[in-house]
Amino acid sequence: MKNILFVCTGNTCRSPMAEAILKSYQLEGVNVKSAGVYAYPGESASVNAKLVLNDNKITHDHSASPFGEKDVEWADYIFTMTEGHKQLIASRYPQAIERTFTLKEFVLGNPYDRDVSDPFGGSKQMYEQTFAELKQLINALVEKIND
Repeated sequence: MKNILFVCTGNTCRSPMAEAILKSYQLEGVNVKSAGVYAYPGESASVNAKLVLNDNKITHDHSASPFGEKDVEWADYIFTMTEGHKQLIASRYPQAIERTFTLKEFVLGNPYDRDVSDPFGGSKQMYEQTFAELKQLINALVEKIND
């Protein structure tokens, strides 16, 4: 069993899309959740995030969740959307550092390009670009965790 947690800022754009994309693979033995370092509990995914997931026929049902101790205990892998999120988690939960990576760092191994673009407050086109970026990263992630 692998527990994978995606983390962004408010848990309304990037991490819920990443969660829904990975869940759509229906991988056996993989549990997926998302949270936000500054999430407001119970907030739904942003309108454009929902539209883009619907356009791509990806099922989703999201309620924002603040990142906390219970997530650290649950997750085998914590994938953040930015280096900033990773550093914040490392400073608050040093015990989680060995399991915490930016999604790009884990998948691509590039030390310089580690952040997934944030579409928050942007157009549907911006969300489509972020979705495409996440989809590509998660395709590679699936190959990596299935090895």
